[in-house]
Amino acid sequence: MSSSGPLLKKQYYPISAPLYAYLEKYRRVAKTNVFYDDLLRFQGSVVVYDSNKEDTLWVRVFYNELEKKEIDLSLKKIYTLLHSDGDERNIINLTVDYIDFCTFGNSKPFRVKIRNLLNDNYTHFYVKIADASRIFGLELEHIMSPNSINFLVHKETLIEEHIVGIPGDVFLKHHLDKCTENEKAQIAKEFVKFNERCMIGLLGDMRSYNFVVIPIYDYDHIVYKIRAIDFDQQCYEGNFKLYKPHLFKENFRFTQLVKEKLMKNSIEQYQNEERSILVRRIAGFEERLGELLQAMKASELSPSINFERLRRETYEVTFDKNFKNATSMSDIVEAALNFIKRNYHTHGGD
Repeated sequence: MSSSGPLLKKQYYPISAPLYAYLEKYRRVAKTNVFYDDLLRFQGSVVVYDSNKEDTLWVRVFYNELEKKEIDLSLKKIYTLLHSDGDERNIINLTVDYIDFCTFGNSKPFRVKIRNLLNDNYTHFYVKIADASRIFGLELEHIMSPNSINFLVHKETLIEEHIVGIPGDVFLKHHLDKCTENEKAQIAKEFVKFNERCMIGLLGDMRSYNFVVIPIYDYDHIVYKIRAIDFDQQCYEGNFKLYKPHLFKENFRFTQLVKEKLMKNSIEQYQNEERSILVRRIAGFEERLGELLQAMKASELSPSINFERLRRETYEVTFDKNFKNATSMSDIVEAALNFIKRNYHTHGGD
């Protein structure tokens, strides 16, 4: 399979008992009255267009009056669970502005907009089918990246908070050309670091529309960060190249930016920095990460043919026997983390 070719639609993997126990321990499990299947019972829909009158691939859905009242209340309760630990004292001030459904991609999520009537502030969250590989992706992102992740699981339903940022493909089309040369160099640096995190953590399919670019204003300049927003392809693919964002044709301009703005030794420096920082993060979450990896070992995350190929390809890159002796995708992740712990010291910096 080409690193930039279409990925096959993956199946959903159920949440194993060890994974559910892990989620309960770390307060990721919540009771809710609304399930993904409930939201599928919409009565009609209209296409959602962006400000340029282009189809967003989302449709706005509508429910009959009786179901809408019940669904809206449940969604507002979910909002309080995500953002205020279930405190419902101000739920009367919340309203559901809309519910959108996306048929593009694997997860087919619902996007919910909740607005505070007192001040018009609003936020989004997503309702999806609870897939084990996606949940592991979210947890690994929470542990291994500089970004905390807020999500909840109830039986077969997954609730994810919205990750703020400009989708990578939109950024390339409308924003990159407006950046200064210094900003482009800084974006190149962040893409190198992002590429490294995805490769080590085995987060696949990071095409430009599956991550966001986040501009942060710092005194008199803008700092850019890059973070993943789609964790569907966590530990799934067998082709090691699919865990390297710089190889996707959709990310060509980011990759080109790295070549134009960074010297080879600078690229190696930023890779080493990210690995060193990652070692510190692993040390800070050692117990939790160990429990997560144990739960992963008890879960099916990909077809055996994918695992066999990835085990072979990672061993051919590293010649580390821990990859060769791996018996699960979790073993490969663990081998990758142990590999960088042995080979990189915590002297890197931003």
